[in-house]
Amino acid sequence: MAMVQARSVAGRLEELADVQVEVVGIQTAGDRHRGHLGELGGKGAFMREIDRALVTGQVDIAVHCLKDVPGDVPRPDGLVFAAYVERDDTADVMLFPMASKIQCMADLPTGARVGTSAVRRRAQLGRIRPDLRVEYLRGNVNSRLGRLDAGEEFDAIVLARASLARLGIDRAGEILDIIPAVGAGVLAVDCRRADPDIVELVRLLDHHDTRRCVSAERTMLHGLQGHCNSPIAGHARLERDGRLALRGMVFTRDGSEFVHSHEWSAPDKGEDLGAYVAGDLLRKGARDLIDGIPH
Repeated sequence: MAMVQARSVAGRLEELADVQVEVVGIQTAGDRHRGHLGELGGKGAFMREIDRALVTGQVDIAVHCLKDVPGDVPRPDGLVFAAYVERDDTADVMLFPMASKIQCMADLPTGARVGTSAVRRRAQLGRIRPDLRVEYLRGNVNSRLGRLDAGEEFDAIVLARASLARLGIDRAGEILDIIPAVGAGVLAVDCRRADPDIVELVRLLDHHDTRRCVSAERTMLHGLQGHCNSPIAGHARLERDGRLALRGMVFTRDGSEFVHSHEWSAPDKGEDLGAYVAGDLLRKGARDLIDGIPH
């Protein structure tokens, strides 16, 4: 997936600026580790080696799924997200084994096994179907689909619909009515602030409305000061009337308790909106929910 995304960004830069871009693969601790990401400190395990390569000049540009960029870990000095590529689909989709007759979550029997690695999905599934067994599932998209279709471990899995589209996988599934992860569907393009030519090049990819939404979501996430095991969901969108809307939720691990906030602002006030929603969630008890989950 990471290489597909990097090649996509490289191709767009070559089209827009008539430059040649070499794609360099970097294996990270998160790629090598087969266990729970919490054992490595969370999703930041996918970034440390890439950050180091960028800071030391081994590469000039890095591409990240923004939802995998931690909100509680400061970014290295001197790096800047010069572009947020236009947001893709943010939906979560539930998939079923190819041989299964079940095609929607409502038809899953009590005790059915559902695979996902996201604590945010686990909590929201727990709200909707507390009778399901939500089990930890990691790996690339194809390996997850393979384990699903084998029919021995899982009765369903949940993936980001954008990941299927980026890989060209056309597969029927049920779109879930849950709030996405902060930064869902957004590719963030990182570079060194001290390289103005590279920054200017990367900014050709920046999508103004996506940046507005990201500003609200990431400010909210930072204000909540969650950790790698915190089920936090947040999604901003521009409404038809031009206002910027932000929904935020914080859950217990099983989703049985939660707090919710939904507010609006002028479109250029994303940081203020994110800070307000974070404060609203904290006033409603988000800190107790976050601190009540070990990490």
